[in-house]
Amino acid sequence: MKPNDIPLICLPMGLCDHDVATLLDFLYDLTEALERHYTGELIRRNYPRPDAPPRGPDTDLDDPPF
Repeated sequence: MKPNDIPLICLPMGLCDHDVATLLDFLYDLTEALERHYTGELIRRNYPRPDAPPRGPDTDLDDPPF
């Protein structure tokens, strides 16, 4: 490993198989919890309803439709 090859996160090295499985289970559970919590917001913000009027970059959200 070179000095510039520092990982973004420090992963534990030399874990036994059981500890790796436990860590993976935790990470899967964490990912699932994040998806459950944030998916609704992400969908609502990034995928407008089909019947919603198109929004441009300068659309004022406080301006009621005419």
